[in-house]
Order: sequence, then structure tokens, then C-alpha cells
Amino acid sequence: MRLKKLSIIIVNYNVTDLLRACLKSIEKFVQEIDYEIIVVDNASPDTSWKALIPEFPQVQFVPQENNFGFAVANNLAVKKAKGEYVLLLNPDTEFESHSMKEILDFTDAMEDFGCLGVRMHNKLGRFLPESKRSVPGVVNSFNKLFVCFGNGNRKTYYRNDILESEIAEVEVITGAFFLCRKQTYQEVGGLDETYFMYGEDIDLCYSLLRAKKRNWYYGKVSILHHKGESTVKDVIYLERFFGAMQIFVDKYYRSKKPVQHFVLTKGLRLKHFLERRKLPK
Repeated sequence: MRLKKLSIIIVNYNVTDLLRACLKSIEKFVQEIDYEIIVVDNASPDTSWKALIPEFPQVQFVPQENNFGFAVANNLAVKKAKGEYVLLLNPDTEFESHSMKEILDFTDAMEDFGCLGVRMHNKLGRFLPESKRSVPGVVNSFNKLFVCFGNGNRKTYYRNDILESEIAEVEVITGAFFLCRKQTYQEVGGLDETYFMYGEDIDLCYSLLRAKKRNWYYGKVSILHHKGESTVKDVIYLERFFGAMQIFVDKYYRSKKPVQHFVLTKGLRLKHFLERRKLPK
């Protein structure tokens, strides 16, 4: 098996047009690198993605008969990957510059490298704060859930103390653009398949930190993220989102920090209740 420098892994579910734009952006901007693309389709009811197979013959498409979630699909693709690095990439993202080699040069030179994320913005040009985050704790989680405190330039859940264009160590990046060495990814167990969707990127970042790795936010490079356009905000979404947060809290706080676990659980349940009340009847 001939190794490559980079394996780009994309999990698709019912977003053919966004996936096409993503693949075109990779063709245009990812250059000077020996890379492969693996697209896992998670049993999309909309089978129009199959039209992309002849359109992108260099892409390895992996159809799934059942949708077992984001983590399962990514872990499957990582096992197939031939790259030294794996890049987990959302299908609703687009590259905007010839910067992938620059990023890999940076990570090659970095000791104890864990993972790396970049600056993301939506189609209106607004910065997406989940590009750089802290591990969820009692204070920063309540700040995020209920906006109890002013943000300013303090170190909150969203790292407001780090400039958008800065390069800095962070605790958590996003799974929409998640670069990691394949060996490191597998050594820490990859994405926890207990999560169906949401939260698994936070968990993996935390696993890397616990393994004494360094996670990086690379704000010199930006990508477009059509955030929310592929997600329906309904009861199922709320169950998955808040369920994922509860999995994380149970996993890392229940036995070691019972008081924090109690407080965070009550906060999540309250916020979940309030968000459900906002949904149309």
C-alpha cells in the first residue's frame, strides 16, 4: 500500500449540492500534496450523490446501507485511509486558498501534535466562534448555554482571548475541519462511537489533551462553512445535540467531579426544555 501525505474524509448525508461544491474546492485549492479523498455516504435517502461518482473519478465513494452516525462513518474511513494525516471535513465546507501545504508544514514541525482546526466563517462572512473553544466546564458551559456573563476578551468557552487570525494552542477545535495524524487518531481511539452526531469532536480533542498532545487553532487560514444549511432544527436535532453534551458530562464528570456533574446536568436539561418550547407546535 503506497502511503500518501493526506487523506481527506467526508461524511455525506443528503447534501449533494454542498458536497459537489466541497469537492470542487478541494480540486481547485489542494495542490502540491499527495492526497486522497474518501466520501462515506451515510445511507442518504436522497441518492442524487451517486451522480458525483463519474464527475469525481478520483474520489473513493463508500456507500453505507445504514446510518450509524458521524463517528462510526469517520472511523470506518480512517481505517481505509492511506494518508499520514487524516482531515475530517464537513461536506458543507469549502476551501478558499492554496494553504493546505502550509498547514502540513506547520504540523510536521510541531512536537506532540494533536489536532488542528482553522478559522471558519459563514456565507455572510461572519466568524464562527466554535473554530476555537475550551473543554466544557461549569462556568464556561453556563456562559455558553445562558449567556450569563459578558464575553469581552476573556477565556470563555469560545476562546475570545485568542484573535480570529491568530495561531495558538487551544483545547477544542471543530469536527468540520479536523486535522490529525492517522497514527495519533487511532492511538487515542478515534471518535467515540457512543455519540451519534455532535460532541464527538470535543471528546476527541479532550482525549488528545489527556494523551499529552497539543491542539492548535490556525487562524491564518479560513474556510467557508455553510453552517446550519444541512441541519434541520427540530426535536430530533435537540435530542441529539443535548444528548451528546450529556454523554460528555457523564463520561468525564459523573465519577470524578459529582458536584460539577450535577450542576451541568441540571443546566443542560433546563436549556433543552427552553429550546423545545421555542419549536413550532
